Amino acid sequence: MKKSKLNKSYWEQRYETYQIGWDIGYPSTPLKIYVDQIEDKSLKILIPGAGNSYEVEYLWNKGFKNVYALDIAKQPLEHLSHRIPNLPTTQLLHMDFFNLNAQFDLIMEQTFFCALDPILRPNYVEKMYQLLRPQGKLVGLLFNFPLTENEPPFGGSLTEYKSLFKKRFRIKTFDESINSIEPRKGKELFFIFESI
Repeated sequence: MKKSKLNKSYWEQRYETYQIGWDIGYPSTPLKIYVDQIEDKSLKILIPGAGNSYEVEYLWNKGFKNVYALDIAKQPLEHLSHRIPNLPTTQLLHMDFFNLNAQFDLIMEQTFFCALDPILRPNYVEKMYQLLRPQGKLVGLLFNFPLTENEPPFGGSLTEYKSLFKKRFRIKTFDESINSIEPRKGKELFFIFESI
């Protein structure tokens, strides 16, 4: 896997200038509904590129105390820490995702993949595979619209994604999201991939 560096200053500037159009201010509906079906509250869960991570807050409030938020920008992690003062600082990972060395039962994807330069997509797949325990799950949403070239969010297609992920994951579910928020209806794919 090639070494990669994420652009920390780019993302920190986006937060400083409030250019965070992806931030909907609450947990994404498809992920909230998925979380509501999980019975095992002891799962070790990661949300990479977490941003203000309302999903982490939702998980924490539902009793999942082994949840980790990772972001290369410090501001959203600080916001999360203010919203959940009991969340241990050791579970707020201020770092480059590709430098993380740990293992998780579940990783939730929410607007992280689409924020990465498309050249890093094979690296993403490989890193997710490394971070998941055997039979661990990668669950989330991917944008379903033509690949943009200038800046995030970068799109993609079901065919492209399947080709990319099938080398490392068993595809359990991969369909158009039926409960996306209104502005994203018809533009999101919900997936559940299991580590091979």
